[in-house]
Amino acid sequence: MKTITHWIDGKPVESTSGRFGAVYNPATGAQEKQVAFASVDEVDAAVASAKAAYETWGAASLAKRTSVLFKYRELLDAHRDEIAALITAEHGKVHSDALGEVARGMEIVELACGISVQLKGELSTEVATRVDVSSIRQPLGVVAGITPFNFPAMVPMWMFPLAIACGNTFVLKPSEKDPSASYRLAELASEAGLPDGVLNIVQGDKVAVDRILEHPDVEAVSFVGSTPIAKYIQFKAVEHGKRVQALGGAKNHMLVLPDADLDYAADQAINAAYGSAGERCMAVSVVVAVGDTGDELVGRIAERAKSLRIGPGTDPESEMGPLITREHRDKVASYVASAAAQGAEVVVDGTGYTVAGHEDGFFLGVSLLDKVPVTADAYRDEIFGPVLCVVRTETYDEAIALINGSRWGNGTAIFTRDGGAARRFQLEVKAGMVGVNVPIPVPVGYHSFGGWKDSLFGDLHIYGNDGIAFYTQGKVITTRWPDPSDGGINLGFPSHS
Repeated sequence: MKTITHWIDGKPVESTSGRFGAVYNPATGAQEKQVAFASVDEVDAAVASAKAAYETWGAASLAKRTSVLFKYRELLDAHRDEIAALITAEHGKVHSDALGEVARGMEIVELACGISVQLKGELSTEVATRVDVSSIRQPLGVVAGITPFNFPAMVPMWMFPLAIACGNTFVLKPSEKDPSASYRLAELASEAGLPDGVLNIVQGDKVAVDRILEHPDVEAVSFVGSTPIAKYIQFKAVEHGKRVQALGGAKNHMLVLPDADLDYAADQAINAAYGSAGERCMAVSVVVAVGDTGDELVGRIAERAKSLRIGPGTDPESEMGPLITREHRDKVASYVASAAAQGAEVVVDGTGYTVAGHEDGFFLGVSLLDKVPVTADAYRDEIFGPVLCVVRTETYDEAIALINGSRWGNGTAIFTRDGGAARRFQLEVKAGMVGVNVPIPVPVGYHSFGGWKDSLFGDLHIYGNDGIAFYTQGKVITTRWPDPSDGGINLGFPSHS
């Protein structure tokens, strides 16, 4: 059985911990690989490699860094099908979705290729007589990333390309459920000419995570995952004096006003709720139907939901693949049963779904719940699966109060033809990312990604300008070069004369 191990100092490193985790093919339910779990010593070796590499990489010219990144982008483009196939094999998402994931990750590589523009700094001349002040940004040193299973290539690419472009070195701890994609990213980075030790990967579990959070040579930690773990990451990282950005969970609402194009809204609700089997923090998990739109909108969503083709991600006919594990599939299914017991109407029940020839796969059909009480677990919890709740309100004001009352504030969307209503919504809603007739408003690479409230812990969002600020620290330099005619002694307090 193949073992996915660590990548340290520019080469594969076999684990000596003796601990391993199973890596499954979600479409078959069979274990096909195992992944090594790092010991504390192995994490320390990765950090030591990154620290040594920083001595030269941190001082490397912007031209040197960007030349490597341009080559890296070229290699990623050439190998995107291969990377997508690794994602499908271990995560389960359909190949087209996996290709989209790689493409969105490459956006950040492209941003990193232009880092010289972002790091220009500022200069003010003659702030006082022959005194100039400049501001520059410098790298932090060794930084780390801890990434989730649902985007095993994209989320790592949200972190390390920008970090290394800024001059840092990086230690990545990817999800143990689907580790191969990030490992391949490291191999390609080395092939592109990235010096040994600049990017390291340690596979593992909580042992690896805790050592990263505690290690005195790690200056900053980026994290994407669930809210409880994001809180833990922030607490532990700050406790050990680190800069932290920890992106947590979500319960994203899609508000549909009576004037909306209901066919378009139904299409987008399907795409946003069930794409990637609902295993994404930007999935729409609640549709808020305002006024008399509810019955018609639910009917159109149900009609589309029943026609979705569910199957293995390697099948070009499949529109949705399996969930990541058997345990997660069963947990998601339990929300459908509990919602019915708690007063919701089950319009489409996807539990008990099987795929012929893949009966042991972790498949689950899509579910649609209508008239869901806000007290129901299906509304209150982040389900992270193909379950869409519909909540009805009489007015826009009730809808906005409902959305703003959520403890999460990751993403939200409004569907309407009314520009005034859309403008009011984008200003009033309490969420970090807002879509207007766009159900999944994930920003492009040069704008930052991140939510509010329990969806973000730390001050800065990920990638974009916030990402550059996170991976650098500011320095202000005040300079005076006396004119040859200057001289004499003056013990008075300096003034701006």
